[in-house]
Amino acid sequence: MLSERQETILQIVRENSPITGQHIADRLHVTRAALRSDLAILTMLGLIDARPKLGYFFTGNKEKDLLSRVITDIRVSTCLSQPVIVGEHTSAYDAIIAMFTEDVGTVFVGNENMLLGVVSRKDLLKTAMGNNDLQSLPVRMVMTPVSKLIYVEGDDKALFAAQRMIEYEIDCLPVVRVLPSTEGKKKDLQIIGRISKTNITRLFVDCGMGRRA
Repeated sequence: MLSERQETILQIVRENSPITGQHIADRLHVTRAALRSDLAILTMLGLIDARPKLGYFFTGNKEKDLLSRVITDIRVSTCLSQPVIVGEHTSAYDAIIAMFTEDVGTVFVGNENMLLGVVSRKDLLKTAMGNNDLQSLPVRMVMTPVSKLIYVEGDDKALFAAQRMIEYEIDCLPVVRVLPSTEGKKKDLQIIGRISKTNITRLFVDCGMGRRA
């Protein structure tokens, strides 16, 4: 399901093809950067296309486009991967080992599957460049804490997850189950998986090859 702004963009492109991203932004009274994720989603769905030096063209019809209907119906829970989780007292060095052993770009920090934070390759690289002792530095000192995390739930649409990754320029999102909060306590996030740009790319290929119905 497209957002109201995406519907408006689609209408503008349909009526004014070819049109540049800047001209679309001017019509909506926003910056070009603010439309980046919306234009990426519409392009991924095959509803518009871009040509160098010309701009965006309308290429599809949302009501008739089978691929877009399939993609917009898929839930995160059907295309997630297993999370790689380390404890909060794990050293930054061991987090790096886990990252390379499992061939992932992000590890989650958790306690009994409750999400505490996320550590990316970039976080660990910045720490290493600071001449820190990675073997004695706890990963909790490096991680992005849960209070600042972007996450999705299993029932969210995969398209929504892709949009969040584009919008926040991140490669991976934790997939969580939000547990009810008790009085005086913040809500807990139980880790159930992860979804990455690789998952989204695989999903797009599966849809294009007819492996998703």
